[in-house]
Parts: sequence; structure tokens; C-alpha cells
Amino acid sequence: MASPQDTLLVITNLPDRASAERLAEALVERRVAACVNVMAPCRSVYPWQGAVEHAEEHPLFAKTPADRYDALQQAIRELHPYELPEIIAVRLDAGLPAYLDWVAVETRQKA
Repeated sequence: MASPQDTLLVITNLPDRASAERLAEALVERRVAACVNVMAPCRSVYPWQGAVEHAEEHPLFAKTPADRYDALQQAIRELHPYELPEIIAVRLDAGLPAYLDWVAVETRQKA
């Protein structure tokens, strides 16, 4: 049985819906995330190269076991359109055990 502490919620943001959908699908197809939620657009404000930027972005929430994080991060960096993508991992404190087991099963490498 997977424990909540062995499961991560990984967050990144994409510049548009199409790139968010493409990245979400690629992460699931590569089995580095069991599920990726493409969220509604949000407004981000951040400093970048000497200016304050205002951008509409589409957050992604990916669920993965902690032992698949490195592969997930590598895939995001490879496929993400940003020079410096936000990639934040949050360890879970609790979760439905059957769901956490499903996340672990769906991200195992196929034989």
C-alpha cells in the first residue's frame, strides 16, 4: 500500500491551453504522472529579466510517486516551452489509500 508521504503533487504553469494539454498527455503517456489536471487560466505576476511580467497561465497539477519525481521533472524540462519552468513538488499528508495505490501502479514502467 502506498503511503501519502510517498506521493507528490507537482505543479507547473503553461502559457496556453494547447501547450498545457500537450504536456499533460505526454506526462501520462510516459508514465511519469498517473493523472494531470489542467486547471483554468490564472494571472501570474513575477519579475523576469529586469521587468515585472503579467501573464495568463494554465496551471497543471500532476500526481506521481516520489520515486518517479526525477523522471517527471526531466520530462517537464524537456517538453516545457519556458526557459525556466516553475516545477514545485508538494508531499502529501493524507490521501485515499486506493487512489494513492492507483497512482503508484499507473506510473510503473512497463516490462
